[in-house]
Amino acid sequence: MTSMPNPKKLSVVIPVYNECATIQTVIAKVQAVNLPKEIIIVDDCSTDGTRELLEQLKLQGADNLILHYHTKNQGKGAALRTGLQFVTGDIVIIQDADLEYDPQDYPVLLKPILEKNADVVYGSRFLGSHRVFMFWHYMGNKLLTLITNLLFDTMLSDMETGYKAFKAEVIKGLKLESRSFSIEPEITAKIFKKKYKVFEVPISYDGRGYEEGKKITWKDGFGAIYTLLKYRFKG
Repeated sequence: MTSMPNPKKLSVVIPVYNECATIQTVIAKVQAVNLPKEIIIVDDCSTDGTRELLEQLKLQGADNLILHYHTKNQGKGAALRTGLQFVTGDIVIIQDADLEYDPQDYPVLLKPILEKNADVVYGSRFLGSHRVFMFWHYMGNKLLTLITNLLFDTMLSDMETGYKAFKAEVIKGLKLESRSFSIEPEITAKIFKKKYKVFEVPISYDGRGYEEGKKITWKDGFGAIYTLLKYRFKG
């Protein structure tokens, strides 16, 4: 059995807003993944001490930690777009700054790309082990995924997943516009419009509730539907 090749360099892009309680642990978990990598963090004008903590971590000598700061809060999409400008790796993974997604799943996400079977890989929360709670949030995700599948003739199980891996030239070539959480459906719509080859793999998921700091709400669901329709029919 031959071993799976590694990427020349993995770029992990982490948009951050008010995640002082989790960001240090997330960075440590990403660093523990035994792959050549750069970690690009964009702080979206946090007010809870996240920026100061990031500066301390940088001073501790993490050479592969690249920090950028927004001077005003602009949204997850804006932070992600900023981070993508500084990518130098050949594969990109988007990593949320909370502890919902586990970097130990990176090899699973990377495998279809490294074996030249995919341009993009979605980590599905519903195919792997996951925390069992928040029924209406689950139903909202299922509705958005159904709409995506109808619009783009696909068979995703989890469109809104926060774990996606891309060939660098794919994600950097999408010309993203969204500044909010609508960045996720925009990415999906543009990937399928361009006919990229997409794989879906199971990941683990430890979702958090709103009392634990979850930021996305039902209002973002309406924005996601609008975004899917907009980019499906936009020329």
